[in-house]
Amino acid sequence: MTGATGFVGRGMLPAVPSAWRLRLGVRRRTTPRGEQAHVALDLECVETLDAATEGVDCVLHLAGLAHDKGSTHRLPVLHEAINHQGTRQLAEAAARNGVRRFVFASTAKVYGEFSPPERPFQADSPTAPQGSYAQSKWAAEQALREVSASTGMEVVIVRPPLVYGPGVAANMEQLVRWVRRGVPLPFAAVENRRSIVARDNLVSLLVRAVEHPAAAGKVLLPTDAEDVSTPDLIRAIANALGRPARLLPVPPELLLSGAGLLGRRAMMERLCGNLQLDGAHTRVLLDWRPPVTTEYAMRGMVQALP
Repeated sequence: MTGATGFVGRGMLPAVPSAWRLRLGVRRRTTPRGEQAHVALDLECVETLDAATEGVDCVLHLAGLAHDKGSTHRLPVLHEAINHQGTRQLAEAAARNGVRRFVFASTAKVYGEFSPPERPFQADSPTAPQGSYAQSKWAAEQALREVSASTGMEVVIVRPPLVYGPGVAANMEQLVRWVRRGVPLPFAAVENRRSIVARDNLVSLLVRAVEHPAAAGKVLLPTDAEDVSTPDLIRAIANALGRPARLLPVPPELLLSGAGLLGRRAMMERLCGNLQLDGAHTRVLLDWRPPVTTEYAMRGMVQALP
């Protein structure tokens, strides 16, 4: 498994089935201590990839780069090197060493930033990745398919939407802090729908993706049992905090106009827009159901924040 120090990887470690003999590929020895074996793995160094994948049955590839505050201007280059080329090189090394299955954590953003109203994306919906992060993940998916076609190694692609849970950062963390401080938020009039997935639910599906025979060659869409609107999300956070949700009914058109004047239109479009995934096929295919509710996962997330 790669990415053990990342947000999803930290949630994966406690959930590993006892039957697994887990090997963690790490760049630095900062991985949580435990009984798992550690091997050096650098996605830009072929020699470490061959050594790390020798004798492995399945690779669960969670490592990747989304943001890098210190090198914002270089993000497209880093995304290409790590998310695309690094994944390709890891898959090629895995195939050379006879790895049976390669499970790849991609992103729902390969479909684009928004889904049409009341038309959730299906696994086989057309893709339209925007921005270097989504484009690098899509390129990595294509590389994996090429490796699979030429070697026979099974590939499973998992495209999660927004992942939340204890230790979450970025926009979700900021939203929790705003609600905790009682900041009025102008989203009461927003009527969008967005798919989200609790980290515990994503981890559960990743275990199934590693083990289930029917997952081979498939694209999987992990989601919570129900989609939410932006006001729903804020109310769920407020409920978990035991505080009122202070929502103001500002028309979405006005929100977008105001955000545009502040140079934040893209962020506001995401808060007001739809991004839905239809996870029904994945649930039926793998006989899987999200083990935790959104309410339960939200409570765990807000309790973990300082």
